[in-house]
Amino acid sequence: MTELELFLDQMLPSQVAAERAIHDGDVAPRLALWSRNDPVSLFGAVVPCETGWPDLERTFGMVASWFSHCTSYEFELVAAGVSGDLAYTVGFEHTTASVEGVPRTYSLRVTHVYRREDGVWRIVHRHGDSPPEDFRSTTGAARDALPAN
Repeated sequence: MTELELFLDQMLPSQVAAERAIHDGDVAPRLALWSRNDPVSLFGAVVPCETGWPDLERTFGMVASWFSHCTSYEFELVAAGVSGDLAYTVGFEHTTASVEGVPRTYSLRVTHVYRREDGVWRIVHRHGDSPPEDFRSTTGAARDALPAN
């Protein structure tokens, strides 16, 4: 198994479970995955840029309070890499949950940066935003419409 495969096998199942939980209002699994050691940062889809564990912990609790009744959460991995004690993932989160009591289905583009601390992978950065209207996934026609780089 490659270093990347080991990282993904170790990290993604817990991260997917934590994201499902936060979309049901339970912040604890997400908190468990994050580093408490600075630097840590968040560029949220709805919240301002946050840095430092105390601010992130408060923000994650606030975000969890907005969600309930998660009926679907999928993480669509687009790219990932590992180099020593740093790693990253890029993908799409597809979610159906109630947001402040209103049922919604939406997708976010997300990037995570991870740092290995004492042999355990921890998240140190998250950036999430809404994809353009005409691009919701790496599959199908939207992907085919991308310009070649």
